[in-house]
Amino acid sequence: MIPIESDFTGRWAVMLPDGRLECRLCLRLCKLPDGQRGFCFVRRRVGYRMVLTTYGRSSGFCIDPLEKKPLNHFYPGNSVLSFGTAGCNLGCHFCQNWDISKARAFDRLGALASPEDIARKARELSCKAVAFTYNDPVIFAEYAIDIAQACRAEGVKTVAVTAGYMCAEPRAEFYQHMDAANVDLKGFTEDFYHKICFGHLAAVQETLEYLHRETKVWLEVTSLLIPGENDNEKDLHAAAEWFAEKLGPDVPWHFTAFHPDFKMLDKPNTPAATLAQAREIALSKGLHYVYTGNIRDETGGTTWCPGCGKPVITRFGYDIRAWNLHDCRCRACGHPIPGHFEDQAGHWGTRRLPVRIG
Repeated sequence: MIPIESDFTGRWAVMLPDGRLECRLCLRLCKLPDGQRGFCFVRRRVGYRMVLTTYGRSSGFCIDPLEKKPLNHFYPGNSVLSFGTAGCNLGCHFCQNWDISKARAFDRLGALASPEDIARKARELSCKAVAFTYNDPVIFAEYAIDIAQACRAEGVKTVAVTAGYMCAEPRAEFYQHMDAANVDLKGFTEDFYHKICFGHLAAVQETLEYLHRETKVWLEVTSLLIPGENDNEKDLHAAAEWFAEKLGPDVPWHFTAFHPDFKMLDKPNTPAATLAQAREIALSKGLHYVYTGNIRDETGGTTWCPGCGKPVITRFGYDIRAWNLHDCRCRACGHPIPGHFEDQAGHWGTRRLPVRIG
């Protein structure tokens, strides 16, 4: 039986001299008197215990293409079982899943689903992976780790879609169990992170460097470009230079289009030209795999060979139109293409299929 509230006493929490319990899962370091919830709303102090109140509960399950996470170099064309819970440890004004990530009413959450139920269902549905998404898995790390362990027993991969805002000790434990991650690099200045996200840029950069240098987790990065907020040319040049120096040329970077939502209803949709410009800036710094998303752009969705310049995987949206990859190399010139690939593209296509578990 799954406990509605799971007890994780002493795991990423420390009792302070003044009697408050400090949560050391994320960099907010919420200091909680008895009965209080953290900023994320789902972690609560009960006596001397830190409780994850959403363990075993989700906001819904759906089968998606892996490209939607977005992951373009991780088993392209295959399906992923996606789900989230409730709450978030950032406060982004532009959140595009705000009804889940900012949820305060747990009646939005579905029936209980054990880690074993989720892993078994993913295998039965022939999903290549389970993705922790919609809200940040950092705040339900214990549940995500248990699911990842169950998935490995079933031969199913796991994917973390995250803002990367996490303390070093739990970060190391968390990513021991993940196969891939897409990390949001939400902006390129401390001012943007502080005012728009209620966080700090350096912490996210540390997570990105940690994943790249110290783990075998397959890493891709996403930046949502918001008109007038994080899309100016100067910041894009600086961000691309940092990316090239710290993460190297082979980590894929996705620039995606904003649409008005949550507390940014006054902003326009991101023009396609802005995404194309950001892509060109990143390519000019020597990055090899730069994509555009949330728009229909075959050039920006295609994987191009850095050796000969020919298309290796041609995409239109989430639809794979051509596959010129053999043994993880460009079929035309033999240049190695980094990632996790099968002999052929998967056949899931663009479908989105809600499913019930538990």
